[in-house]
Amino acid sequence: MDIIDLHDPSRVNRSPDDVKILLDKGNFVQDEFTISQIELRFYQEKIDEKLGPYSLITSFVKTNQGTIEMTYDEGFLGSDALSRAYEFLTTNLGLSALVLRSVISIRGKTPN
Repeated sequence: MDIIDLHDPSRVNRSPDDVKILLDKGNFVQDEFTISQIELRFYQEKIDEKLGPYSLITSFVKTNQGTIEMTYDEGFLGSDALSRAYEFLTTNLGLSALVLRSVISIRGKTPN
């Protein structure tokens, strides 16, 4: 099952402008889910003359039970938004929280 958990899934109907890989070819286990890939994906949507670029950063998590892409952060975040998000996740406990949030979302969208 592939899930796009965004209010407007068309926002990610293209290749991301940039990607930061957090886990590739991994074998991280959370409950009954085996996580094999985690990415942060960056989509620049528009540029405001005063505020700069409007950014959408999504998390993409691939598990043995499907994939999920969902909003991580968005807004006028500056030109280095993806790098700052990546640094935050890798230097804090953010990766664990991201995986748990993804697993909960997949469970909530999987038919019983």
